[in-house]
Amino acid sequence: MNATELKLFLDEKAAQYNNPNFIETDPVQIPHLFTLKEDAEIAGFLAATIAWGNRKMVINNCHRMMALMGNSPYDFVMTHQPHHLETLETFVHRTFNGVDFTTFIRGLRHIYTNYGGLETVFVDNQKEGYLHHAINQLKQKFFEVEHQQRTQKHIADPLRNSAAKRIHLFLRWMARKDNAGVDLGIWKDISPALLSCPLDVHSGNVGRKLGLITRRQDDIKALNELDANLRAMDATDPVKYDFALFGLGVFEGWK
Repeated sequence: MNATELKLFLDEKAAQYNNPNFIETDPVQIPHLFTLKEDAEIAGFLAATIAWGNRKMVINNCHRMMALMGNSPYDFVMTHQPHHLETLETFVHRTFNGVDFTTFIRGLRHIYTNYGGLETVFVDNQKEGYLHHAINQLKQKFFEVEHQQRTQKHIADPLRNSAAKRIHLFLRWMARKDNAGVDLGIWKDISPALLSCPLDVHSGNVGRKLGLITRRQDDIKALNELDANLRAMDATDPVKYDFALFGLGVFEGWK
């Protein structure tokens, strides 16, 4: 395909998969459970953090996370007492365990109490046309609370060569203005033009098959290459193509 044909193809696939039916089988359904902005962003942040592995298991464990917080994540984060965190200690999703969960609750309270919340951290640290620096700053501020070193791996850092798939997924949910109603778009001060595609094995494989990525590793260099190509096709909403790449990889079996 030439560049024009590729754009038309990906536009069609993005429209095909970017629709409300997508929500039923995706962890984006978790922030959709809430109307309060802070509830939705905390639910989204936690859901994206564990969004790897079997999707059904991810969704089930996301619902369990919400239940453990009384289905009021912002209130739980801001008003919990130490003994309330004991109920989280049994939680496990792959390598994310109860220690990590309780640390994330404390880290989130620190962000909302001292830095104005998740959105404010990202708004205040936008830099050079990307949100990579803002992710780095969030991670630094988040782990100012007491924590075990192992928990830091659950927030990836693009400035340390990571594609940071899960945090970019969270940012897509929060900041993308989505006419189809999948992404929430509740953050109004971050341009969707700054968003990066959540690069995982599926989008990476499809991206290489389509010539959008030449690098073999799914790292920050591959992500920057993919972002540049997607922004060339749609400078205002480049990550709409995540739906196309994901759909081709997961639903259509492209490898």
